[in-house]
Amino acid sequence: MCFNLLIAGQDNNPNSTIPLSNSGGSDVRVKMSSLCPFSNSANQHDKCPVKHNECQTQTHTNEQSALHDMSTTVPAKCPFGYDSQSFKLGPLSCVICEALLFESSKSMPCSHKYCKFCISRFNDCPICGADIESIEPDVDLQNVVNRFIEGHCRIKRFPNNKDSNDAPDGHKDVVYGDISLERGAFLVQQAMRAFRAQNIESAKSRLSLCADDIRDQVDTLGSTSDLCSQLGAVLGMLGDCCRTKGDSGSAVSYYEESVSFLSKLNAKDLEVVHTLSVSLNKIGDLKYYEGDLQSARSYYVRSLDFRRNATKEYCDASSQILDVATSLAKVADVDRSLGDEKMAVSRFEEAIKCLESLKLKSDEVGLEMRKKTVLEFLNKQLEEK
Repeated sequence: MCFNLLIAGQDNNPNSTIPLSNSGGSDVRVKMSSLCPFSNSANQHDKCPVKHNECQTQTHTNEQSALHDMSTTVPAKCPFGYDSQSFKLGPLSCVICEALLFESSKSMPCSHKYCKFCISRFNDCPICGADIESIEPDVDLQNVVNRFIEGHCRIKRFPNNKDSNDAPDGHKDVVYGDISLERGAFLVQQAMRAFRAQNIESAKSRLSLCADDIRDQVDTLGSTSDLCSQLGAVLGMLGDCCRTKGDSGSAVSYYEESVSFLSKLNAKDLEVVHTLSVSLNKIGDLKYYEGDLQSARSYYVRSLDFRRNATKEYCDASSQILDVATSLAKVADVDRSLGDEKMAVSRFEEAIKCLESLKLKSDEVGLEMRKKTVLEFLNKQLEEK
């Protein structure tokens, strides 16, 4: 179903695509959102470490200060010297994927260091041009990288209780506090760089750490809106990784969990609705290619319902109207496959009416191509009626 392949990408608002061959041999393009899920909850004096073309940093709020007693907490600083402004990682990063080394390896005999996956695709060393005779793991370097990740943006503090201060041996227990903005955004940054370079296992590793960090905070602070939003976005990215690897079962599990967290949030928030509906559509796509058309349709309909409800609050939001038309086309396409031609035609016509009435503003030129692509598909479907 060429339409689902195309629209799945259109749904995402991405910067990058990774091809994935499904069981039918088609080229599925999986896209990972470029929005940093931590940008909304940042301290107003902090900068999201992801570069502008990787993370659309938004106006920061001061909500994160409520997580810690600021009178007893020192400013967050990476103990390994990571500079979030200039992204200086030196020998800890791979020059191929530009992310932290994962499964650090040496190309022999020149001994230049890369991620195992990245260098395995080359016959000559990208740095010096020497023939690669073999690739050897660099366990010591990887241990340093792992220590860097473990220590990044964690601050050392002592617990505020007199019992530990009055211990007979003078020993004080050490407590490590996570600064979720810096650590979370940093891990997402590394995951997205690895994902773009098709180093999917590296991306999964970083996102899994990020998800674990957020889960720990959920256990401590409860399911706050910020934490649910962050975890929902990260779980969706993990689903993208699994989908790219062809592991549809794990992808569906991550997307489902993402939906469960995002469903706890305000259903009138456009960003939440978009992320939630995209996850539902991705599950629908996977079910479709498995041949489970009824399940695919149910997920597409859920996505359509969320998007339609959002347009009641934001009737002038062009991107939301495009999303509704896209969902209508998806449901109609499955209706036709299930033999309900009358319902399919009705939904195709409704989607066309939505798009033809959509007047884009001068600053929405980026949506014009998407509108044109969806309209072309819809008109073609009616012609084939």
